[in-house]
Formats: sequence, C-alpha cells, structure tokens
Amino acid sequence: MARDLSGRGHQVIFYSGAQFEERVQATGVGFRAFPESVDFDFRDLDTHFPERAALPPGRARAAFELKEIAIKSIPSHVRRLQEILAAFPADVLISEQTFFAPLAAVRAASREVRPRLVTLGIFSPMFQSVDTAPHGAAAAPMPGPDGVMRNVALNAEARRNFAEIQAVANAAFTSAGSHLDGYLFDTVLRHSDYYLQLTVPGFEYPRSDAPSHFRFIGAIPPALGAATYELPPWWPELSQQRPVVALTQGTFANADFTELLAPAIRGLADLDVLVVAATAREDGPEMLRQAVGETPDNVRVAGFVPFDRLLPLSDVLVTNGGYGGVQVALQYGVPIVAAGAGEDKPEVGARVEWSGVGMNLRTGTPRSSEVREAVRTIVGDSRYRSRAQALRKEFGEYQPFDAIAAVVEAG
Repeated sequence: MARDLSGRGHQVIFYSGAQFEERVQATGVGFRAFPESVDFDFRDLDTHFPERAALPPGRARAAFELKEIAIKSIPSHVRRLQEILAAFPADVLISEQTFFAPLAAVRAASREVRPRLVTLGIFSPMFQSVDTAPHGAAAAPMPGPDGVMRNVALNAEARRNFAEIQAVANAAFTSAGSHLDGYLFDTVLRHSDYYLQLTVPGFEYPRSDAPSHFRFIGAIPPALGAATYELPPWWPELSQQRPVVALTQGTFANADFTELLAPAIRGLADLDVLVVAATAREDGPEMLRQAVGETPDNVRVAGFVPFDRLLPLSDVLVTNGGYGGVQVALQYGVPIVAAGAGEDKPEVGARVEWSGVGMNLRTGTPRSSEVREAVRTIVGDSRYRSRAQALRKEFGEYQPFDAIAAVVEAG
C-alpha cells in the first residue's frame, strides 16, 4: 500500500517496529519507529511477556495479547504519533483494526484539524452485528428470528465477558488524552471515516446493519517473487500429473511444527500427492526435519516460497488459517483445509466452511488422519474447487489499491 500510494505522488510516512525499517525504506517511503518501550518483536513475544508462554493458543492467549500488547501500549504510541503528526501533518491515517493508537490519537484531536482515519480489516470483522454471533464464537450465521435472538444474546454475553479488557482500554484511552464511548471494536468502526475490509462479500457473513463506510475492497495481492526467487531443483515436479498439496503454518504461529506441519506430512505420506511444506523461516527446513524425522518421499521442504509461484500450481492449501494467507489462496482459486487456533483463526476456519471453499478441522493440532481425510475429500470432490474458483472470479472484480487511493484522495 505504501509503495502504491507513493507511486501515485502521495507523501507517505510508515510507522512500525524497528525490525521493518529496511524493508519499508526499500519501498521509497519515510519510516518512523515505534518507541523502544513498546517495540515488541512479534517473533519472540515470550521474551517480552514470559507469562504468555504458559497460555495455550486460544481465547486466553488472545485476550492476554490484546490487553498487554495492543491496549496497554496505546498511550506511548499516541504520544509518538502526535510527535510525528506535528512534523508531518498528514491528511489521512491508515491503520488496521487492532492497532488502536491511531483511533485514540484521532479521538484526542479536534475534528477540524484531525486527519481522516482509514481502518483496514486485516482480520475477520470484530464489531458486533444483529446478523452475526460475536467475534470469537466461530459460529456461522443462523437465519430468521431465532438467529437474531441468538446473536443478540451472544453479543451481550461477549460484552460482559469483555468487561475487564474494556476497562483497561478505557483507562488507556484516558491516559492518552482520548476517550472511548462504547464497546472497543464497535468504536473502531463508528469513528473510522472509512473501514475497508480486505476480502470479498462471498467470504464474509452478511451484515445488514453495517454502515455505508464499511466496504469490501478485495485483498492485497501477494508480493511477486518471480524476479528474485531461485527455483529449487524439484520445482518441475509441481507440473506433473499428481495433485500438489501446499502446507503452511503462516509467518506468525510457526515456532512449533508439531502443531500442523508434522502431522500433515505424516498423514499425507502414502497418498499419491506431492506435498510442499513452506515453513516461512530460514531455519524452517531443519526444524521440520527434527519434528518429522525422515522426510517422506512425496514431500518437498522449503524455507520461503513465494505464494504467487506456488499457489497457481497447487490443488489444496493446508493452513493454520491466517486471514491474509487464506485470502491469497482464494485469489488463486485454491481450496483450503483450515486447522487453526488462536488469534482469529477459528473465525477464518468457520468462514472457509460457510463459504464452501474448503474444510474446517476446528483444531490447531489436528491428527494426521484428519488432515489426510480432508485432503482426500477436497481432491475427490470438485465442488470445493468450483467454489474456490468462484471466489477467485469475485476477487478479480476488485482493485484494492485503487479503492485505497480513492478514499485517500476523497478530501
């Protein structure tokens, strides 16, 4: 996004963790680092927060991360953003739905001088709706009056369960010279000038009560790796007759390959498929070999593999269900086996099942037999690929960079 907006002639400052400075500056835009006190390395959060390590992936860990990382850092980020905006009076702040400091900064400024706030939905929507169960329930829509009654009751229960975190958020906004006027995630929606969801309607539950500034814009295309990626010797095998199964645990929850990659490899070892395990880390191949032992003959292991090269040759993606990775797969019409826990992964898996583009294993630690049967089902049932191809066509109808530029230039 930064590269595209800069290419359109806009001045862009990118505010992020210091570890991303080199990558950001390579796009040609300005960079400002987080304050050191809240610049947490997402690759090693347990060092910053030792108590996190004792929490298994799921709701308890997600609540801890939301409170300790996303919310308590708000005052420090707001002060830094105010310093940046004093020297660089931006017209627009573009952020994502769980980075709350821009919302707090905008709420602390007068409407006459504040920048417009554009929120990007990089996860499934977290604001509540009469048409959906609350985020975290991982429950598909239920039609009719019974569904509305269920949703109203579950949403009220979710707000009650969120009360402790809401109180921490209220205090953080107040400490930053700002204020919240309602449920945290609803406030993000209500006070954004635009809320741009990075998917298409075919993958998201309908919400009749969503405001007009909530819009679908498709998904950001994957970074093109064709120019720089050196193809491994086994790459021509991907174009042979047997189905190709891509495996990934994403770029965040990939510290323990015994959760998904290892059982998936064992489960697929004697199927007539070619398995590509993309570990998304330099030491990933060796880590995976330690987790699996002897690598089966039909498995190819890699560190970083550009998905714009791999997915067009794949028949199934087995994934822990990161929102962005699933959107990329659907841009290429690849059906999905989702096996995720933590963050918003159960919500993504529920949408994979609801939209018909794949199977949801409802666990982040599936058995080998579960992965095996899911892959066999998807390879053998053309309805999954047909539905994924239909979403591929839907994604093709959206131009996300143009949509972002349009709201930036709206004035």
